Amino acid sequence: MDIEFSSPDLQVLCEQQRIMTKQLGDICSRKLRTRLSDLRAVVNVAELNAGRPHPLKGDRTGQFALDLHGGKRLVFEPANIPVPVLEDGSIAWILVTKVRIIFIGDYHG
Repeated sequence: MDIEFSSPDLQVLCEQQRIMTKQLGDICSRKLRTRLSDLRAVVNVAELNAGRPHPLKGDRTGQFALDLHGGKRLVFEPANIPVPVLEDGSIAWILVTKVRIIFIGDYHG
């Protein structure tokens, strides 16, 4: 799957191991590298199986999360244009083949 980043800072965090480890810690940075590899290895979001993949709700509707470590999550949204949708208007994650990473951290606290 193709991966984009919502900001240059987020891209640096995901691509430079030293910065990743400094900001997230050793365990979380290892999980992040694994999750990024998982994303690159699948064709669409529905194929993800590691990291407790789950669509988000409420003010994060339209976003999807993968667990990292502790309360930290890797959060992304579809980057396909147009975004594939089902008849009910929800995102057709099985057709999402390009994602934009928008957040890494704990959105609960």
